[in-house]
Amino acid sequence: MRRLINTLFVTNPDHYLSLDGDNIVLKHENSIVGRVPSHNVESIVTFGYTGASPSLMGYCAKRNISITFLDQNGRFRARVIGSSQGNVTLRKEQYRVSDDEHRSVKIARNFILGKVYNNRWMLERTTRDHGLRIDLERFKLVSKNLGETLPAIQSCEDLDELRGLEGQAAVMYNSLFNELILQQKDDFYFYGRTRRPPKDNVNAMLSFAYTLLANDVASALETVGLDAYVGFLHRDRPGRVSLALDVMEDLRGVYADRFVLSLINKKVMTKDDFLTKENNAVTMTDDGKRKFIQNWQQKKQEKITHPYLGEKISWGLVPYSQALLLARYLRGDLDAFPPFFWK
Repeated sequence: MRRLINTLFVTNPDHYLSLDGDNIVLKHENSIVGRVPSHNVESIVTFGYTGASPSLMGYCAKRNISITFLDQNGRFRARVIGSSQGNVTLRKEQYRVSDDEHRSVKIARNFILGKVYNNRWMLERTTRDHGLRIDLERFKLVSKNLGETLPAIQSCEDLDELRGLEGQAAVMYNSLFNELILQQKDDFYFYGRTRRPPKDNVNAMLSFAYTLLANDVASALETVGLDAYVGFLHRDRPGRVSLALDVMEDLRGVYADRFVLSLINKKVMTKDDFLTKENNAVTMTDDGKRKFIQNWQQKKQEKITHPYLGEKISWGLVPYSQALLLARYLRGDLDAFPPFFWK
């Protein structure tokens, strides 16, 4: 299994990235404020960037260190990666499957199967651990209804029908998300998903977490030789990492949502970590982003046992393991792509 190496996050929008030997250098107004050895870094994510030197981008591309540029709200701007990894046969098969909706749905339904299964598990765990603090009957009913959608998803043969099933399941899951917030309820609440821009603290955190997860998944896909921009459920759209969005579907709840909920319920993040702009858009403060990213990096180091591989790995390697399994399926080494069923 691949070794987990660090991602360098640059949250200060005034920092300029450059190269000095084998070191990544951060500068502010021509003064060096940080220096990181490149051998400790597998990717760079920078928010509201001032820029990066051509020599650094060329250096990183040659050594397969991706650089992702996001705006200060975490919205994707651009990504610099090196030459394609793996063999051309794998990518050609990926493109053939993507062009064939009948073959695409056989993979796509497993992404959604894992997503709904994991979301249901989250609700079941809440009923077990916090039964006295929630509407228990409502949780049990939604869990039952989610369970009843699983066979339909598993047998689905049409992408539009699959998207409809996923949408229905998402509505049911989101209807209870606010009750998963057990602390700081005056400052953290969820009445529905709002994006571009987020309208409350919870949506701001969810959007940020999904951006970080998508970046990790895209890097993992490129590492195993797949094209992160060509998906099966999410169809082609310029600039969108469609396959990364596919693969992260069954990780959204158990990876990103649970992480956000833990920061709220453990009071790691507070109302002081957010600010509201004139257009009512909510974003994290610079200190809030740093706190969020620090805990995200710690989360990636936690050890779990992969439900399909049976190996003990860190959470940070789960995107890589799923990318590797998808590549094996496309090569014909597996009969089906195994969803990430978390327990």
